[in-house]
Amino acid sequence: MSPSAPLVSIRRLAVTFRSDEETVTAVNHISLDIMPGEILGIVGESGSGKSVTALSLMQLIQSPGRISAGEIIYQPPGQAPVDLLRLPPAGMRAYRGSEIAMIFQEPMTSLNPLHTCGNQVAEAIRLHEKVGRREAKRQTIALFERVRIPHPEEAYDKYPHELSGGQKQRVMIAMAISCGPRLLIADEPTTALDVTVQKTILELLQELQQEMGMSVVFITHDLGVIAEIASRVAVMYKGNVVEEGAVEDIFKHPQHPYTKGLLACRPPMDLRLRRLPVVSDFLEGGRADDVNAFVKSLILPEADRQARAALLEERPPLLRVEGLSTWFPRRRSLLGGVKQWTRAVDDVSFDVREGETLGLVGESGCGKTTLSRTLLRLVEPTHGRIFYKGRDLQSLSAAEMREMRRHIQLIFQDPYSSLNPRMTVGQAILEPMQVHGLYGSEQARKAKVMELLEKVNLRPEHYHRYPHEFSGGQRQRIVIARALALTPEFIICDESVSALDVSVQAQVLNLLVQLQKEFNFTYIFISHNLSVVHFMSDRMMVMNKGKIAEMGPAEEVYHRPKSDYTQQLIAAIPGR
Repeated sequence: MSPSAPLVSIRRLAVTFRSDEETVTAVNHISLDIMPGEILGIVGESGSGKSVTALSLMQLIQSPGRISAGEIIYQPPGQAPVDLLRLPPAGMRAYRGSEIAMIFQEPMTSLNPLHTCGNQVAEAIRLHEKVGRREAKRQTIALFERVRIPHPEEAYDKYPHELSGGQKQRVMIAMAISCGPRLLIADEPTTALDVTVQKTILELLQELQQEMGMSVVFITHDLGVIAEIASRVAVMYKGNVVEEGAVEDIFKHPQHPYTKGLLACRPPMDLRLRRLPVVSDFLEGGRADDVNAFVKSLILPEADRQARAALLEERPPLLRVEGLSTWFPRRRSLLGGVKQWTRAVDDVSFDVREGETLGLVGESGCGKTTLSRTLLRLVEPTHGRIFYKGRDLQSLSAAEMREMRRHIQLIFQDPYSSLNPRMTVGQAILEPMQVHGLYGSEQARKAKVMELLEKVNLRPEHYHRYPHEFSGGQRQRIVIARALALTPEFIICDESVSALDVSVQAQVLNLLVQLQKEFNFTYIFISHNLSVVHFMSDRMMVMNKGKIAEMGPAEEVYHRPKSDYTQQLIAAIPGR
């Protein structure tokens, strides 16, 4: 076998999913090579077929899906080639884990909550290596050290819920490399992580790949992440590989319109745009061809930005926060007294002007979400004052506060958990109007729902469908429509785009900008992604450990950060 021969050759792979009504082709006769010792990136939106391709490699496609055509030839040096798709289940188990391992997107759903993290990794070692419990534990603790989990011996005895998202992902990496696989498949392993944690995970995977000489298939929807880790990339769209090549070539000279759209829809770091490009700008019927020229045509003129800043400066604060603190008991004495507090929000003061977007950025655990809930008194503050239009919110009764929440709406991170799965979309948007007695009659309320669906680029027939029938981006639009149902003045967006593909994220961000222009909304926009916050915000507030690390005009904070913490966040943005 020559050194340039592929470790894995995928040939004419087709995967279909059959229902009573139709058969959907998820992977459409694709061919792809994975070379020894390389990191191959596979990029595309949800539904493009990238994860289905990875699951096919592991023979993990479940009913109603099936591999309908093709072959996957695995040929490590010095061994006879084998078609993985022709192996019986018992034969495939011999390869799965020991030769080919996989890291999944959400470690919490991949780890058993009833077993400690150490036991789960040790079990995988014992299954493949045929060693005793003591040796498996020793190897597991050594692996935890290798993937840099803090206090590895303590982590061995901890349950998944006791670890942070980044630490759980490291446990999954330790499990995947425990048997020294030749091929590691990483399926969106950093999507839900903060940019700083994401950066450390990407660096860890690169180090392990070089140290172990293994091949890595890294799957993501973000070309910026691919630029950080991969040497070669395959772009997938609607089940097809539409473009493939060296990462540098794809970034500098993208050929397919879909690739151009993916590159363009990420908020640029050095430009302030009126709106973000979207994939439809480049696909058939779109008017864009040259990515750089099109992006430059969307630049917000400096005069317009300064005029908006001057206008906002003249407006009075809509929300004023003075010395706000929200603490939670961390340790109690035997008699129940609090011995130690967790200071989730610690002496925070700021204001938000009418029609302004204040961006709030920081890592998980910095206090962003606690602050947003405290502003609505969903969590009661420990100290400090909150004024809305000059009215002290802490002086309001529960009934008065419920009425006040009609004017201040919160859009949550996960739209699926925010929607009742047993209610149609129309009912979910209608319900707040019924609770507050708006629009006089059911007929008028239903007409308003139809208007709102159209406003967020959904169709009237969606009224009678249920949340599970929609994509993530569509569900986020539904949640936005529900927030608009009460004609609020102030909207808090809490990580409302962090779980979306970059292309869908661009559509939702553009929608929020458009709605602000139309209705003069005031936003607090919360995210761990500085690029997104920079695009959305007039001013930016950076939180770290419950305190404000830095605050100022978005351009100033983004391009001339003063605090070390802000500089670290900016340095961690992928694709810089």
